[in-house]
Amino acid sequence: METETIEGVTTPVAHSWAHQHTIDLLRLQLTPVLGPRRLRTGSGDLVLPGTADCYVPDLAVVPAELARVDGALCPDQTVLVVEATSPSDAETDRTVKRRRYAQFGAPLYLLVDRQERACTLFSQPGALGYTRIEGPHPFGVPVRLPEPFELDIETGEF
Repeated sequence: METETIEGVTTPVAHSWAHQHTIDLLRLQLTPVLGPRRLRTGSGDLVLPGTADCYVPDLAVVPAELARVDGALCPDQTVLVVEATSPSDAETDRTVKRRRYAQFGAPLYLLVDRQERACTLFSQPGALGYTRIEGPHPFGVPVRLPEPFELDIETGEF
Protein backbone atom coordinates (compact mmCIF):
# COMPACT_ATOMS: atom_id res chain seq x y z
CA MET A 1 0.00 0.00 0.00
CA GLU A 2 1.21 3.44 -0.89
CA THR A 3 1.79 6.06 1.80
CA GLU A 4 2.19 9.81 1.94
CA THR A 5 3.72 12.06 4.58
CA ILE A 6 1.78 15.21 5.46
CA GLU A 7 3.17 17.59 8.05
CA GLY A 8 5.53 14.83 9.16
CA VAL A 9 2.81 12.19 9.66
CA THR A 10 2.89 9.15 7.38
CA THR A 11 -0.48 7.68 6.44
CA PRO A 12 -1.65 5.04 3.96
CA VAL A 13 -3.23 6.14 0.68
CA ALA A 14 -6.35 4.12 -0.11
CA HIS A 15 -9.34 5.31 -2.09
CA SER A 16 -12.84 4.02 -2.68
CA TRP A 17 -14.15 3.09 -6.10
CA ALA A 18 -16.32 6.23 -6.09
CA HIS A 19 -13.25 8.35 -5.43
CA GLN A 20 -11.34 6.71 -8.28
CA HIS A 21 -14.38 7.10 -10.55
CA THR A 22 -14.28 10.87 -10.03
CA ILE A 23 -10.58 11.04 -10.92
CA ASP A 24 -11.13 8.79 -13.94
CA LEU A 25 -13.88 11.10 -15.23
CA LEU A 26 -11.49 14.03 -14.96
CA ARG A 27 -8.66 12.13 -16.66
CA LEU A 28 -10.95 11.22 -19.57
CA GLN A 29 -11.75 14.90 -20.13
CA LEU A 30 -8.09 15.91 -19.99
CA THR A 31 -6.83 13.18 -22.33
CA PRO A 32 -7.67 14.89 -25.67
CA VAL A 33 -5.53 17.95 -24.86
CA LEU A 34 -2.56 16.16 -23.28
CA GLY A 35 -0.81 14.73 -26.35
CA PRO A 36 -0.76 17.91 -28.45
CA ARG A 37 0.57 19.86 -25.46
CA ARG A 38 3.15 17.17 -24.56
CA LEU A 39 1.62 16.59 -21.12
CA ARG A 40 1.03 13.39 -19.15
CA THR A 41 -1.08 12.44 -16.13
CA GLY A 42 -0.17 10.33 -13.14
CA SER A 43 -0.22 10.15 -9.38
CA GLY A 44 3.48 9.90 -8.58
CA ASP A 45 5.13 11.26 -5.47
CA LEU A 46 5.54 15.02 -5.01
CA VAL A 47 8.21 16.00 -2.48
CA LEU A 48 8.31 19.30 -0.63
CA PRO A 49 12.01 20.25 -0.57
CA GLY A 50 13.41 21.01 2.86
CA THR A 51 10.66 19.00 4.58
CA ALA A 52 10.01 15.33 5.30
CA ASP A 53 6.71 15.61 3.41
CA CYS A 54 5.86 13.60 0.31
CA TYR A 55 2.37 13.87 -1.18
CA VAL A 56 0.65 11.44 -3.53
CA PRO A 57 -1.88 13.57 -5.43
CA ASP A 58 -4.99 11.95 -6.84
CA LEU A 59 -3.91 13.26 -10.22
CA ALA A 60 -1.05 15.41 -11.46
CA VAL A 61 -0.35 16.70 -14.95
CA VAL A 62 3.31 17.13 -15.84
CA PRO A 63 5.38 17.84 -18.95
CA ALA A 64 5.94 14.61 -20.90
CA GLU A 65 9.70 14.65 -20.36
CA LEU A 66 9.24 14.68 -16.58
CA ALA A 67 6.79 11.76 -16.65
CA ARG A 68 9.76 9.48 -17.36
CA VAL A 69 11.62 10.45 -14.17
CA ASP A 70 12.31 7.64 -11.72
CA GLY A 71 11.56 9.09 -8.33
CA ALA A 72 9.62 12.05 -7.06
CA LEU A 73 8.93 15.45 -8.59
CA CYS A 74 8.32 18.79 -6.87
CA PRO A 75 5.00 20.65 -7.02
CA ASP A 76 6.53 23.43 -9.14
CA GLN A 77 7.33 20.85 -11.84
CA THR A 78 3.62 20.11 -12.32
CA VAL A 79 1.16 21.88 -14.57
CA LEU A 80 -1.91 20.86 -12.54
CA VAL A 81 -2.44 19.02 -9.26
CA VAL A 82 -5.85 17.55 -8.40
CA GLU A 83 -7.10 16.30 -5.05
CA ALA A 84 -10.55 14.76 -4.64
CA THR A 85 -11.70 14.69 -1.05
CA SER A 86 -12.67 11.61 0.93
CA PRO A 87 -14.38 11.72 4.31
CA SER A 88 -11.10 10.82 6.01
CA ASP A 89 -8.90 13.47 4.34
CA ALA A 90 -11.21 16.27 3.19
CA GLU A 91 -9.91 18.87 5.62
CA THR A 92 -6.30 18.07 4.74
CA ASP A 93 -7.03 18.56 1.02
CA ARG A 94 -8.93 21.80 1.70
CA THR A 95 -6.32 23.43 3.94
CA VAL A 96 -2.92 21.80 4.39
CA LYS A 97 -2.39 20.58 0.83
CA ARG A 98 -3.81 23.78 -0.63
CA ARG A 99 -1.35 25.87 1.41
CA ARG A 100 1.63 23.61 0.75
CA TYR A 101 1.01 23.22 -2.98
CA ALA A 102 0.96 27.04 -3.24
CA GLN A 103 4.12 27.44 -1.14
CA PHE A 104 5.95 24.95 -3.32
CA GLY A 105 4.79 26.46 -6.61
CA ALA A 106 2.12 24.15 -8.07
CA PRO A 107 0.66 26.52 -10.69
CA LEU A 108 -2.87 25.09 -10.63
CA TYR A 109 -4.60 23.18 -7.84
CA LEU A 110 -8.06 21.75 -8.52
CA LEU A 111 -9.93 20.70 -5.40
CA VAL A 112 -12.78 18.32 -6.16
CA ASP A 113 -14.69 18.41 -2.89
CA ARG A 114 -16.86 15.31 -2.99
CA GLN A 115 -18.42 15.99 0.41
CA GLU A 116 -19.40 19.59 -0.44
CA ARG A 117 -20.18 18.58 -4.07
CA ALA A 118 -18.15 21.47 -5.48
CA CYS A 119 -14.93 22.20 -7.36
CA THR A 120 -12.52 25.05 -6.71
CA LEU A 121 -9.57 26.03 -8.90
CA PHE A 122 -6.64 27.73 -7.20
CA SER A 123 -3.94 29.54 -9.21
CA GLN A 124 -1.19 32.13 -8.90
CA PRO A 125 0.74 30.43 -6.07
CA GLY A 126 2.85 32.29 -3.53
CA ALA A 127 4.44 31.89 -0.13
CA LEU A 128 1.18 32.86 1.60
CA GLY A 129 -1.10 30.72 -0.57
CA TYR A 130 -2.92 30.99 -3.85
CA THR A 131 -3.90 34.52 -4.81
CA ARG A 132 -6.56 33.54 -7.33
CA ILE A 133 -9.52 31.35 -6.34
CA GLU A 134 -12.29 30.39 -8.74
CA GLY A 135 -15.20 28.71 -7.00
CA PRO A 136 -16.47 26.80 -5.27
CA HIS A 137 -18.52 25.77 -8.29
CA PRO A 138 -21.30 23.29 -7.50
CA PHE A 139 -21.10 19.97 -9.31
CA GLY A 140 -22.87 20.44 -12.62
CA VAL A 141 -21.22 23.81 -13.31
CA PRO A 142 -18.23 23.54 -15.68
CA VAL A 143 -14.81 24.57 -14.37
CA ARG A 144 -12.55 26.36 -16.85
CA LEU A 145 -8.92 25.23 -16.82
CA PRO A 146 -6.68 28.01 -18.18
CA GLU A 147 -3.45 27.71 -20.19
CA PRO A 148 -2.10 25.28 -21.14
CA PHE A 149 -5.43 23.44 -21.16
CA GLU A 150 -8.04 25.98 -22.31
CA LEU A 151 -10.65 23.40 -21.41
CA ASP A 152 -14.01 23.38 -19.60
CA ILE A 153 -14.26 20.45 -17.18
CA GLU A 154 -17.77 19.05 -16.93
CA THR A 155 -18.49 18.21 -13.29
CA GLY A 156 -22.04 16.89 -13.45
CA GLU A 157 -21.07 13.24 -13.04
CA PHE A 158 -18.56 13.81 -10.23
